[in-house]
Amino acid sequence: MAKPPLAGIRVCDFTWVWAGPYCTLQLAHLGAEVIRIETKTRPCVTRMLPPWPDGVFNSLNKSGYFNQYNQGKKSLSLNFKHPEAKEAAWRLIKNSDVVINNFAAGVLEKMGFGYEEVKKINPNVVMITLSGYGDTGPYSHYVAYGPAQVPLSGLSALTGYKGFPPMHAGFSYADPNAGVHAAFAIISALFHRAKTGEGQYIDMSQWECAMDLLAEGILEYTMNGREPERNGNRDPLMAPHQLFKCVDLPEKILDVTIDQWVAIVCADDAEWARLARAIGKPELANDPRFATLAARKENEDALEAIVSAWTATRRVAYVVDTLQAAGVAAGACADSKYLSEDKHLTEREYFIYRDHPEVAKRQHCGIPWRMSGTPTEVKTAAPVLGQHTDEVMTGLLGYSSAEVDAMRAKGALD
Repeated sequence: MAKPPLAGIRVCDFTWVWAGPYCTLQLAHLGAEVIRIETKTRPCVTRMLPPWPDGVFNSLNKSGYFNQYNQGKKSLSLNFKHPEAKEAAWRLIKNSDVVINNFAAGVLEKMGFGYEEVKKINPNVVMITLSGYGDTGPYSHYVAYGPAQVPLSGLSALTGYKGFPPMHAGFSYADPNAGVHAAFAIISALFHRAKTGEGQYIDMSQWECAMDLLAEGILEYTMNGREPERNGNRDPLMAPHQLFKCVDLPEKILDVTIDQWVAIVCADDAEWARLARAIGKPELANDPRFATLAARKENEDALEAIVSAWTATRRVAYVVDTLQAAGVAAGACADSKYLSEDKHLTEREYFIYRDHPEVAKRQHCGIPWRMSGTPTEVKTAAPVLGQHTDEVMTGLLGYSSAEVDAMRAKGALD
């Protein structure tokens, strides 16, 4: 039977919050053994974030947020106020292929685990730091959070409606984006090591990763001297390209009507002609105002008004089914409830259910890729804090049960 792509790779995981854990989640999905170092004296903030079962915070192990992004990992609880805990961390580092953190630049060095020290005991290790602004430069020691990196990257300047000020692009978008970039960098470094035997250090800036998403905007200024204009959901090369209001759902949440929207996109004249026929106005395909992309862009307000008048009296499901059947790209503007019940995602077994010691089986997002030659799966639910401490200490790290008990009595294992 084929093994997962990263079978046999061990990751010493110093990460916390979102960017780092999202990276190591991808590595766990690919089959790596990810051992997350935690401490009860300063638990990861995501262990305290909602959602919780029944909406009540009464445990560090019940956060849906934490349990989503830490599937398939192990938890080793060490209290670095004690030198014995640091010694255990060094043993883990020595026996790992990858060491990762997403602290601010220099923090891991202050803890004594900088790359120059790490490579003395594990010269072939791949080590990566996902700091906010990188290890060097005038911003390197600034504190960084995902919400701040979105406007700093320029993404907010491109997000918003025409004539309106910049808008925030979702919640901490830079965090998971950095995690995916880091996972790719680690895999590249492991591939290099497999060919050469050489480990390496990766200095990764979350801010720079976010800027990678804006190549078109940066090039527009550097090549043409123009700042790209905010223009809502419209696209310079497609029309229509917009969200359109549909009939609201009959139920309400907290006395607020549930808006229903549909995204509709036509990439070329042929798709526009199919859309015109689908909404019962085939004559619009040859209307001089809309017959070409240039004409549709020139008359985009009128174009959107016509499509809006059709969607406004119809349910989302009807609009999507009708347009998809006609060969037009259309999709519901989905909320979480819609996605969790989606029949396509359910049939493809995207959602997974794994036994968890404190919350039992809960629906979680699974792995969004399938490989024909190398299987991947979510092996376990996220760990409770310190769940694997004894297993790792007495197994991988070579401590006796008596030594573990003594360290726990001292508080080195919390």
